[in-house]
Amino acid sequence: QVQLVESGGGLVQAGGSLRLSCAASGRAFSTYGMAWFRQAPGKEREFVGGISRSDDNRYYADSVKGRFTISRNNAKNTLYLQMNSLKPEDTAVYYCAADRFGVGSSIFGRFEYWGQGTQVTVSS
Repeated sequence: QVQLVESGGGLVQAGGSLRLSCAASGRAFSTYGMAWFRQAPGKEREFVGGISRSDDNRYYADSVKGRFTISRNNAKNTLYLQMNSLKPEDTAVYYCAADRFGVGSSIFGRFEYWGQGTQVTVSS
């Protein structure tokens, strides 16, 4: 089992930046693909970005390509999401999730473990 704890959310003006972190404990972090999802009020949860267990592949939603960067540090058991050029429509609760297939892709991954989420609010 993997326990995930997100941090780094907050209030930022449009055009600003935030860096989210997801600290993992429990079973070997490096065996899991990882991803960030988000859920805005009244909307379904959506995939933001994913990364394979060895960082061979990274995936992004079209809405964040070129603005967000996902990364991981397996030595520190930590996943990151660098968010630049933030827009009001990026406002949501952001969740990290662990994929036991190791892929990190929204299509082929199986996300069994989730964090509690961190709120990101972008003001216009």
